[in-house]
Amino acid sequence: MSFSKDSLVEQEPDITKEDETPQKEIKINLKGLLYDLLFYAVLVFICIYILPNYVIQRTIVDGSSMEDTLMDGDNLYVEKISYRLDMLDRFDIIVFYPKGRDNEEYYVKRIIGMPGETIQIINGEIYINGEILVENYGKDPITDPGRAAFPITLGEDEYFVMGDNRKRSKDSRDIDVGNVSKENIGGKVIFRITPLSRFGVID
Repeated sequence: MSFSKDSLVEQEPDITKEDETPQKEIKINLKGLLYDLLFYAVLVFICIYILPNYVIQRTIVDGSSMEDTLMDGDNLYVEKISYRLDMLDRFDIIVFYPKGRDNEEYYVKRIIGMPGETIQIINGEIYINGEILVENYGKDPITDPGRAAFPITLGEDEYFVMGDNRKRSKDSRDIDVGNVSKENIGGKVIFRITPLSRFGVID
C-alpha cells in the first residue's frame, strides 16, 4: 500500500491534538484546584479571625451580677458591630474590659447612662440629667450608690453600666470600674445559647 504526500500531511495535526489534550486538562485541573484552595483559605481566615474579632463571638457569664436576666454559666453570643457604629442604646447588655483590652478580664453589664449624660443615684433612684429613670431591670433596690452618690457626667465616648443584681454587682458605681469607654467595649449581648431551657434572644 502506498501513501501520498497529502495524506501524510493530514495525519500530523491529529497526532499533535492527541498529545496536547491531556496537557490542557492538567492545566485546567490545576487552576481549579488553586481556586478551591484559595476559597477555603479565605473561608478559614474569615471564620477564625474576621468573625470572632469583628462580627460575633461566644462568651460565658461568670458570676451572679446580672441575675435574674443572666445566670452564672450562661453561654451567650455577642455581636461586635453596634458599638463600632455608635448604635448602642440604653438598657443594652454589653461585654467590656474594665482594665483595658490588654487584660483578659471582662464584665457583662447593662447600659444605664449614655455618652454626655449626667447620672446620680439618690435614695435608690437613678437620675439621668436630673430626671428619674423609669426601669425595672434591677433585681433589688439600690442600697449603695457608690460614686454615683454625686453627679457623674459622662464623656462623649463613655457609658455608665450596672448589673441587674444591684446588691452583688461591681459596676460603674465602683471606683475600680468607673465609666466604660467605647474603646474597652467588646460587644453587645444578643443571644443565649445554653442552657436550652433559657435559649433565645436577650432582653
